[in-house]
Amino acid sequence: MKTICSILFLLLSYLPMDKNAPVAKLDLKKYAGTWYSLYSIPTIFDKGSRETTTKYTLNKDGFYNVLTTYKKPGEEKIYSRNSKMFPSEEGNNGELQAQFIWPIKVDYWIIELAEDYSYVVVGHPDHKFLFIMSRNQTMPKKTHDEIVARCKAKGYEVSKLTSQFKG
Repeated sequence: MKTICSILFLLLSYLPMDKNAPVAKLDLKKYAGTWYSLYSIPTIFDKGSRETTTKYTLNKDGFYNVLTTYKKPGEEKIYSRNSKMFPSEEGNNGELQAQFIWPIKVDYWIIELAEDYSYVVVGHPDHKFLFIMSRNQTMPKKTHDEIVARCKAKGYEVSKLTSQFKG
């Protein structure tokens, strides 16, 4: 039995997996604006939150001022927090860093982006979190299912995705 399990593990490790990488091109001005977090594998900052909306404002220094609003479980009060988002040195790809607490920065990779900037998928190099965000509070089921399948192929534990908005 041990031999069979070892062989299965070895075979599974050679299955092709899509690369978890940031998108090659990001227009910082187009990315700015309001995004609705529809589904997530949350960070410690997001656990339990719902109806999360994030507004990215590109400032003159080349990084985003970020305002996140959300509701806590069982409450209707809207909470908010400010953070910053920094583009990579090149400034034109999806490899950004979020700063929730100074001076700590966390990798924030845009791993998928609709051509028309109608939805975005944000992940982490180590698959620690995942966000599926849209410019609207809803997304067609087909689009959602296709995104989730691609995220699974990149190694994300999509069974941990939680819904943020009821649609």
